[in-house]
Amino acid sequence: MISLRDVLEGSKGSIQGTRSLDLLIKHVRHDSRDVQPGDLFVAIVGERQDGHSFIPDALARGAVAVMVDQAHAAQYEGLSVPVVVVDDTLAALQRLASYWRGLFDLQVVGITGSVGKTSTKEAVAAVASQRYRVVKSRGSYNNEIGVPLTLLDITPDTEVAVVEIGGAYRMGEVREMCALARPTIGIVTNVSHSHLARMGSLEAIAKNKAELIESLGEDGVAILNGDDFRVRAMAARCRGRVVLYGLAPDCTIRAENVESHGLQGISFDLVIGDVRNHVRLPLLGRHSVHTALAAIAVGYELGMTLDEMLPGFADPNIQVRLLTVPGVNGATLLDDSYNASPTSCLAALSLLSEVPAQRRIAVFGDMFELGSYEEEGHRLVGRRAAHVVDLLFTLGTRARLIAEAAVEAGLSPLAVFATEDRRELIDQLREILRPGDFVLVKGAHGMRMGEIVEALRAQQQTGSAQ
Repeated sequence: MISLRDVLEGSKGSIQGTRSLDLLIKHVRHDSRDVQPGDLFVAIVGERQDGHSFIPDALARGAVAVMVDQAHAAQYEGLSVPVVVVDDTLAALQRLASYWRGLFDLQVVGITGSVGKTSTKEAVAAVASQRYRVVKSRGSYNNEIGVPLTLLDITPDTEVAVVEIGGAYRMGEVREMCALARPTIGIVTNVSHSHLARMGSLEAIAKNKAELIESLGEDGVAILNGDDFRVRAMAARCRGRVVLYGLAPDCTIRAENVESHGLQGISFDLVIGDVRNHVRLPLLGRHSVHTALAAIAVGYELGMTLDEMLPGFADPNIQVRLLTVPGVNGATLLDDSYNASPTSCLAALSLLSEVPAQRRIAVFGDMFELGSYEEEGHRLVGRRAAHVVDLLFTLGTRARLIAEAAVEAGLSPLAVFATEDRRELIDQLREILRPGDFVLVKGAHGMRMGEIVEALRAQQQTGSAQ
């Protein structure tokens, strides 16, 4: 909980009317739909919506205080709850978060990278929570709003905060969020073509992600993916200690003899110095070994033993992206619909190749923000799909490149269905799916591939697709 007095001091705001500054606030929210009784609602003015419009909804849901900007203050005079007035609500939220973070001496694990941030965040939090009281970013809260909200979830009992940091829009963004969070441990998962259209080049993306490592103090620890040469190079930017994780023989924490057991998880030999342990974890796909190694590296930095850490990997929240879902006609859906990049598509195809399927089917939507890598990225996925799938479905104009490349790589044209019509795609799939089929569904978030998954769920056999 945070007091109204702390809100005023941290945000540099003023209060309308006479109120008790000892009022305790449970959580700070910016989305009125998330508000629960006892929360403070911060009305942020965004590009598309003005949070001030949602103050009535927040109050109806039990908000005990609201934060507004000076331009809207007059509208809320005489409100039945405290009104904190600030110059700019987003800037005030960030000031408040920085103030609140500064009150506590704790370990803050900052995580950035092109792919795998959220899975790594969940794994780190699950491992650390086996010994410590942990706060973590909710969902994919990793931007200039999400990072402050995570920091404001810290309580006096919190020992470890695990904070996902995005920073895909401009240089300096990661550094600004690190100034708020003050991470003591920094993880960089990888550098890939995600958001290439925004940042311009892989070198620029790497420089952007390296801002996390540059923000660590001399007593900080950088945990870097040693199998990504751009991430490995960030070691030179670290003032503190560096731990490399991965498959490369010089990694401090490395995996050997990695095996995927399909839907039963992965196994590998964990090697740290002269110590070798065989580990089996319920994570899907060979690529998830890097998620596991990063979390184990943090666990060791927190003084945990391997035996303490391993139960944390049973937490189902770790598998936040790729989920197995019963499908129509006895098929099984591999729901990886949240987002997509060439790297993550290739990893998903690798998992699809390992499952015990009668037929392997992939459904790909467009990938966004690839910039100059757009055509090659889509074609790369198509060439790999040709060697994995029995049937290939694509949705969107960009994804048609996947279909074309798959045919060029040897997949029969009769096994490929490319369309820009969502309903047509769903109807085709519902007609052809049968028991033993495994269906991978993946595409950019904006392609709404989750709607395809919902339409193909087993319980919806008699429903209509939208």
